[in-house]
Amino acid sequence: MEATQRHGNTLEKLRQLGVKIAIDDFGTGYSSLKYLTIYSVNRLKLAPEFVFRVTVDYRNAAVVRAAIRLAAELGLEVIAEGVETDAQTRFLVGAGCEQGQGYYFSPPVDAATATQFLRAGRIEPAAAPARQARSSAA
Repeated sequence: MEATQRHGNTLEKLRQLGVKIAIDDFGTGYSSLKYLTIYSVNRLKLAPEFVFRVTVDYRNAAVVRAAIRLAAELGLEVIAEGVETDAQTRFLVGAGCEQGQGYYFSPPVDAATATQFLRAGRIEPAAAPARQARSSAA
């Protein structure tokens, strides 16, 4: 983010070209709320450590709901990172989050498979995600 501060004009030029700018791992480390007032971004990617415990820790649930509402107020898209279970997905949809990524939808894939997913425009949940079973048992 220090580099981002020095290159704010470059980010704006990229946006004008149609490149979408995201704040990754929102809510952790260097992803300060201040950046929402300084930079013109398109989306927030909610940090997986919040998403992971969203159904078992009321504090995580409150932070995620607040981040989704904040993004809506600012006209930003939200992507929840680290979605692993149906329960997490239902919580996120109920809170207003329309996009997610994680093992619930697909494990990491090669470029050819990713291209197929992108062309389809949507990835349905996997029948039995490998990590979902571990997450549910924890």
